[in-house]
Amino acid sequence: MLKKTLLLSLFFLFLFSCQKTESVQPINRKAIADSAIVVFQQKLYKTQIDSIFNQYNFNGSVGVFKDTIELYRRNNGFSNFENKTSVNDSTVFSIASISKQFTAVLILLQMEQGKLNLNDKASKYIKEFQKKEYENITIQQLLNHSSGLNNFGEKLLFKSGSGFNYSNDGFNALGKIVETVSGKSFDENILELLKKAGMKNSSTGTTFKGENFAKTYVGNSKIQKMVENMPKRLSNKEIGIAAGGVLSTINDLFAWNNALYSGKIIKPETLKKFTSKSTERQHPILGKMGYGLGIMMNDNKPVSYFHSGYVKGAPSLNIYYPETKTMVIILSNIADEEKGKSAAFKPHLKMKEIADVLENINQES
Repeated sequence: MLKKTLLLSLFFLFLFSCQKTESVQPINRKAIADSAIVVFQQKLYKTQIDSIFNQYNFNGSVGVFKDTIELYRRNNGFSNFENKTSVNDSTVFSIASISKQFTAVLILLQMEQGKLNLNDKASKYIKEFQKKEYENITIQQLLNHSSGLNNFGEKLLFKSGSGFNYSNDGFNALGKIVETVSGKSFDENILELLKKAGMKNSSTGTTFKGENFAKTYVGNSKIQKMVENMPKRLSNKEIGIAAGGVLSTINDLFAWNNALYSGKIIKPETLKKFTSKSTERQHPILGKMGYGLGIMMNDNKPVSYFHSGYVKGAPSLNIYYPETKTMVIILSNIADEEKGKSAAFKPHLKMKEIADVLENINQES
């Protein structure tokens, strides 16, 4: 029903634009129509996402962009509930597992420099992987979670390459490989990458020295408890910087998406490897999807690349639609864990559904 309503609205909007510009050259008429559609999309996103903010009392930041055009932006609630500091455009959030795409890109950059091959055994670079249980695990299997690894030190859940199991330890192993082949710490590597992408206010849980960090909370807008030792706790074994330790803002993730998908970070053929489906995942909240090398993708239309993230109190989602160069970035710093992780991601899921419908309309028109 939503899709039909949007289609009709766009159709009448296009007719109105054409009727008003009969004496204008065709190229100008098209430009005016395109501009009118952008205005319509801005209003539609505002109506739909504002309703989600109100329904769930969403605390955090949301940005929707089409190429360089801002379609929607809203900050709501507090980055510090004790001091009643409001969330704003400069607020720095923990982005949790969205960090995995940065680690994956660092591996791919080492590959481009000829320092490693994705089919290399991890044991070539990490002594701990030289034990019989892990000796056949490849770098690619760590990137797409098909290694069988769950927690390091335990038995593999399945033969490497034969299934899917999401593993933070697998990505932290990739961080060690980056250190080994580059000769620099993981933090040094990631900070260089952030700078290359034009991300001026991003860092990691171990290097953050700035201001405007959104403290994380469990609870709700009325009753909440602050998560202790953030963001330094992101370096703890159960999380790890390479798996979930990047801190960022809406503006910086906008810069990252633009730089990454326009080919400014990795070569086009490498980007294709990054975004090509190599395994499948049944996400506990977002459902069935494909998985590339540190990135998720829709199994059906519209074409999109995305990653969710969650560390205690901080649910996040970063989506990129390549056919229209549209991105949806959702960052938050509070989660009611008593209701479960699914409840914490309901606003994110609703926003993704709205964006998917609009993208399907764009891609079919």
